[in-house]
Amino acid sequence: MGASQIRPNRRLIYICHKIVIVRADCDSMVTSTFARDALTADSSASDAAPRTGPKLDHALHPAGRWIFLAVLIGGLAYAGFSIAFDTAQVGESLAGGAFAFLALALLIALGFEFVNGFHDTANAVATVIYTHSMPAPLAVVWSGFFNFLGVMLSSGAVAYSIVTLLPVDLILNVGSVGGFAMIFALLLAAIVWNLATWAVGLPNSSSHALIGSILGVGLANQLIRGGADGTSGVDMAQVWKVLSALAFSPIVGFVGALLLLLVMKRFLRDKALYEAPEGQTPPPRGIRALLIGTCTAVSFAHGSNDGQKGMGLIMLILIGCAPTAYALNRTMPESATPAFVQTAQAASAAYRAHANGAPAGVGEARAQVTQALKTKQVSDPVIYGALATLSNDVSSRIAGYGSLGKVPAAATPNLRNDMYLVLDTTKLIAADTSAQSRFTAQEITTLKSYNSGLEQGTRYIPTWVKVTVALALGLGTMVGWKRIVVTVGERIGKTHLTYGMGASAELVAASTILLAVNFGMPVSTTHILSSGVAGASVANGAGLQRRTVMNMALAWVMTLPVAMLLSGGLYWLLLTLAHALGY
Repeated sequence: MGASQIRPNRRLIYICHKIVIVRADCDSMVTSTFARDALTADSSASDAAPRTGPKLDHALHPAGRWIFLAVLIGGLAYAGFSIAFDTAQVGESLAGGAFAFLALALLIALGFEFVNGFHDTANAVATVIYTHSMPAPLAVVWSGFFNFLGVMLSSGAVAYSIVTLLPVDLILNVGSVGGFAMIFALLLAAIVWNLATWAVGLPNSSSHALIGSILGVGLANQLIRGGADGTSGVDMAQVWKVLSALAFSPIVGFVGALLLLLVMKRFLRDKALYEAPEGQTPPPRGIRALLIGTCTAVSFAHGSNDGQKGMGLIMLILIGCAPTAYALNRTMPESATPAFVQTAQAASAAYRAHANGAPAGVGEARAQVTQALKTKQVSDPVIYGALATLSNDVSSRIAGYGSLGKVPAAATPNLRNDMYLVLDTTKLIAADTSAQSRFTAQEITTLKSYNSGLEQGTRYIPTWVKVTVALALGLGTMVGWKRIVVTVGERIGKTHLTYGMGASAELVAASTILLAVNFGMPVSTTHILSSGVAGASVANGAGLQRRTVMNMALAWVMTLPVAMLLSGGLYWLLLTLAHALGY
């Protein structure tokens, strides 16, 4: 065969090589600097520079796809079986249409957690991947497993701190058309914004998007109802508490990682900690253990914090569709009833001692407490009288039934709403300084003890809800992670991520998130970790890539108003469609 015949074959091989590179870049959906370098390399394939970054395009074993699919289907089947079993236990039957509607709502809620998994958890694995501490496939599976554990071992405090942001009238009537429109609108809006920021590779916060969606629904609900003050549609005190935690997150991440790396440089003089990894060589054993440990901590913390947000919304869906089974904690033992009744009567006596008369009946008391909870004006003797009446009614009804597990289906929604009203109003009173000046220390202790009993009876998370949310978050971690990983690993700082930079950012993120979980505050894993990488880059003497940082800041600023507009518009649209269809 002549030389003239060989050259065309070489050209064909070279062209195919180029096509494979482009195809791999499209399939991975990652605009990596390494991929761009490959496309603009010297025309001779043999002269191309060797890749120094991590390998992100590992081939997936065929068995892995089947295992993923089996776990996904198994989790959904477990959820369906649990719902059927729980409703059958209390004699509540769901029609085919109601069950299908419930399944759709749960799929959307679990879809939010799935997107949250690959959108937010990619931040946790970026450091171990770009320091070659773990290969990418192992890192995402590892992170997914510890996200799963974080959800399973969570307390549920964050779940209900998110729920308290919602308008009071929608929480009390969650099974209404407005209640379901609210849940669908806020979840869809958060998912859409998460996918939009993921599509351009921006590490944006799912928590931020969800809270913006909740605010949008609350404001739209108030405006649709003709209220003059839109902010009365949401709990603004709780909103400011949550937003302050979210606003504080990037500052803590940046400053904390910067200071920690400077301290490390002062006391840990090993140069290998502050230099880019050489080739594909993994770090020394001790440094590698530190990086894997911090990745594990961030993954666990992310699961224990972010996983709870979906739990609270799923519980609202369940209460709306199957109130008899899920509105009250029917697993509480009958032996706990006498203690609860005694505490409720003591709290009622404390309220009555500071009341200015009593309402004419339970209906009037309920209306007074509902209005007080909406306006957050609870330090009023009239409200104390209303709370005394409602507390007496709640305790006498539970004592008459014998336990929460024996409450009949017809009485469940009304009892749950009264317990919710008393719980949140009592919580406000116990924290109010003017109320504390009126009540004695012993009375405040009694009210707090009463609150604990009310929380146990209404704010609980069934095991199967934890399992399905944990699976959604864990499986989501293993899908679509490359875009955010590349942004965090390559595009925040101007130099390659070093061992010290990765460790300092992860340590600060893990400790901050776990501290927030302890106080029941929803914070952003994305904000803390991405800003931590930026702070570590500055401390290491590297500059920041201005365009990426500006885009991240723009996404952070835009998330709240965009999510509010999306959810508010969707809420109005869904309500309009429902009314047009005669619902």
